[in-house]
Amino acid sequence: MTAVPSAPARGPGFGELLRDWRRRRRLTQLDLGIRADVSARHLSFLETGRSRPSRDMVLHLSEELDLPLRGRNELLIAAGFAPAYTQHGLDDAELGEVHRSLHRILTGHEPCPAVLVDGAWNLIAGNRAVGLLTELVDPELLTPPVNVLRVSLHPRGLAPHVVDLEEYAAHLVSRLRRQAAHSADPALEELLAELTGHLRAQDLDPGAQPRDRIVLPLRLRHPDGDLTLFSTVAVLGAPLDVTLEEVAIESFLPADDATAGYLRSRFG
Repeated sequence: MTAVPSAPARGPGFGELLRDWRRRRRLTQLDLGIRADVSARHLSFLETGRSRPSRDMVLHLSEELDLPLRGRNELLIAAGFAPAYTQHGLDDAELGEVHRSLHRILTGHEPCPAVLVDGAWNLIAGNRAVGLLTELVDPELLTPPVNVLRVSLHPRGLAPHVVDLEEYAAHLVSRLRRQAAHSADPALEELLAELTGHLRAQDLDPGAQPRDRIVLPLRLRHPDGDLTLFSTVAVLGAPLDVTLEEVAIESFLPADDATAGYLRSRFG
């Protein structure tokens, strides 16, 4: 007897996705209705499948829910429409000039470290000065795909070299938790669970973050002497491609004259 192939698994429908995003944003149907100028009754019909949305309605609700482009595409597909936003690889010809410009930013940031990461904090590229950080890390953690948050908080990564680990870990975990909640990306939820598994309860206490500083430094015990850095995270303005919306550049800058001089001497 010939086996009948099973039907491909179907993802959640439009109504289920809409309800999930609304609840993630901690909105009632009435709250969202007021924001979107749509009746709560109509939203209820959309969530239960009694009504079908137009393409414009899907995009309108996506905007009011502040969905990432990936989420907007998923809602459109679930409603039976084509995606509104492209999703290229950074190596695709369409993104060639943007990719080259991002690499120029990395190079231009030397002698300070800078990394280009995707939406799950996987390393895409880094400049020469990133060696300042990677030389402190177990080589096994640098086997692609390299995740910069894993490298930062893993017991064989940067964690043993961070002077104020409780403060720094609480900051990274808090930032990742907010990002995971906003994006609903399962990969970020998995990464968050992994990172918290490496840390003690006191390392996850938001109260560990100091209130009397203007920026949280990364203080490293380096073989050549203690170094102090702070970081910035830059994203593209007004991206219309899923990939470009998710990439970011994290740049590290010296927080004192000694660190600045050391970076110039090594990578200048």
